[in-house]
Amino acid sequence: MIDLLQFDFMQRALISALLVGLAAPALGTFIVQRRLALLGDGIGHVALTGVALGFLTGTAPVLTAVAVSVLGAVAIELVRARGRTSGDVALALLFYGGIAGGVLLISLAPGGSNATLMSYLFGSISSVSTQDVWVIGLLAVAVLGVVAFFGRELYVLCQDEEVAKASGLPVRFLSLLIAVTAALTVVIAMRVVGLLLVSALMVVPVATSQQLTRGFRSTMALSMLFGMISTVGGLTSSFYIEVPPGAIIVIVALAGFVLALGLGRFVRRSRPQESSP
Repeated sequence: MIDLLQFDFMQRALISALLVGLAAPALGTFIVQRRLALLGDGIGHVALTGVALGFLTGTAPVLTAVAVSVLGAVAIELVRARGRTSGDVALALLFYGGIAGGVLLISLAPGGSNATLMSYLFGSISSVSTQDVWVIGLLAVAVLGVVAFFGRELYVLCQDEEVAKASGLPVRFLSLLIAVTAALTVVIAMRVVGLLLVSALMVVPVATSQQLTRGFRSTMALSMLFGMISTVGGLTSSFYIEVPPGAIIVIVALAGFVLALGLGRFVRRSRPQESSP
């Protein structure tokens, strides 16, 4: 571990991985609770259009990905809330539109963009720049700030939208807030995990912690710990075996889920059963 820290690009990648491991599962806890596990995938495909737009216009792909993914997240939430389109159909529209837009724009971009695009699709250690670290840091602070400040309201919304309305909570605003924060989280994670696998980091650590905990706060805290372990462990492994980090990070996260699944069953069996009244 010490030998890889001598490389500047690994220092930047590890800082980014820690931020991603914290932010993605934190928001993912609410997304899983609201049964929108595929939201990250849908926004990831829209972010692909943003990345391609950055290549086409010669601007920073991370910044254009932020703008396009936020607009896409807001649009899809409005379609879901105001129209007659169900949540899964709205996500499908997001999938197809994002892929089509990304492929179209990248085909119009200057030559050589296809190779660079692969680092955004699957993650890349060496491509994380100092600017990326600053952007990822600012976005991570924004995501964690939203979770900390609006956590109670978002919890009520994710538990039952009708109860949230009856309680006088601004349901439309909170729904849009989740969508926009999810878009920011996707952009945070894409440089480390890759757009095609970013949703896994928002869902798998949460599913893992649910096998071991019962309370919402404990689930979130443990999922953030699992997220950091997955990102740092996967990133370190990818350095030594020289493969894109996204796949290894997700494999580490899935391995943790399998272990937690077995451990959770053992814990539940070992608990004394309550006697019937």
